[in-house]
Amino acid sequence: MNKQDIYNLLKEKGIEHQIFEHEAVYTIEGMMALGLPDAHRVAKNLFLRDDKKHFYLLVTKEDRKINMKELQAKLGTRRLSFANETQLMDILGLISGAVCPFGVLNDKNRQVTVFFDDYFSAGTIGVHPLDNTASVFLKVSDIVDIIKPYCLDLKFVNLE
Repeated sequence: MNKQDIYNLLKEKGIEHQIFEHEAVYTIEGMMALGLPDAHRVAKNLFLRDDKKHFYLLVTKEDRKINMKELQAKLGTRRLSFANETQLMDILGLISGAVCPFGVLNDKNRQVTVFFDDYFSAGTIGVHPLDNTASVFLKVSDIVDIIKPYCLDLKFVNLE
């Protein structure tokens, strides 16, 4: 899938959304510098793995500081580290800087558990549409409905 496929999917499902095309950004700091409306609803996405090669996508608040030891305790996982570029491409079909929940649509083996920060339990969320040259804002419930069938599991977790 690609960016246009995501746009088409949202249109086909009649999902209300806003698209913002922009220069390529590779970090959450770069996203914040764009000055997007509702920037506080932009998600920071981390593709993680444990030492047994279980994969996790953490979708969290843009300014949330993550301590890996505390995170693994909250998620109930083994020791966490970042997945490498090859795993990111092979599993989610993404490059670093474009990590987003829509990536699980490319996970043919349904091997990723997605954890959404409770901050996103309602309201809107801003994510890349598989490409870091655009951002899409839509209801959290809509993105959950789209990606849930493609996840190993999907949970909301309190990261405060």
